[in-house]
Amino acid sequence: MWAAIKMVLAFAGLGIPAGLVMIPWTFLTGDIKPMYRVGKWICSVGFRAAGIRVEQVGRENIPDRPCIFVPNHVSNLDPPLMVPLIPGEPSIMLKAELLKIPVIGKAWRMAKYVPIDREGGRDSGVRSIRYAAEVIRGGLSMLIFAEGTRSRTGRLQAFKAGPFHLSQSTGAPIVPVAISGTESMMHKGSAKVYPGVARVEFLPAVDPAMYKNRAEFIAAVRGAIEQALPEAMRPLETSAE
Repeated sequence: MWAAIKMVLAFAGLGIPAGLVMIPWTFLTGDIKPMYRVGKWICSVGFRAAGIRVEQVGRENIPDRPCIFVPNHVSNLDPPLMVPLIPGEPSIMLKAELLKIPVIGKAWRMAKYVPIDREGGRDSGVRSIRYAAEVIRGGLSMLIFAEGTRSRTGRLQAFKAGPFHLSQSTGAPIVPVAISGTESMMHKGSAKVYPGVARVEFLPAVDPAMYKNRAEFIAAVRGAIEQALPEAMRPLETSAE
């Protein structure tokens, strides 16, 4: 439990003062980059405080253009783990209610994070995808967890079609990402954090133009992640939504 306390203290102790300074600064200057640099640094400090070492490989596979990063999702640690590792100022698809958090929610809006209202139905989903397309066309990469929710078992789940529709509509390649280690550091439904090594592998980018239909596209990305994960994290079945 001490690891979780140290992480929260680092995030809150650094994040709140930083937000109180950087949000007005960003509003006045219109430049999001300084706030992003500070935010990435705070994420890194929080992980070190919790005794979590981050090991990343495959950065040479990241194209020098806006991309959609699609990792597997096994822990609440995954988003703050990924953001400092993605070049530039990536946008993220996240639950709409998170944007209501004081200070940090305002910062996320300014960073053009894309809200997803799971109770809003199809129309809400369409609005989110349209906004995400605007964000990508504006020059930002995106981080999207295609499983839609964290895996309870650590095994790779079926993928939702949203990120792939977004890729096909904008032409942005998808960079598959295999995350392992965080599944044992913070379990779904638990606030406990355990020290350890989190491994992030960026896999070769997948061009949407190479596939005739969305099902083949999804299968290619999911298959790449599956092969890069440890055996215990691979799905017991191979179907995709």
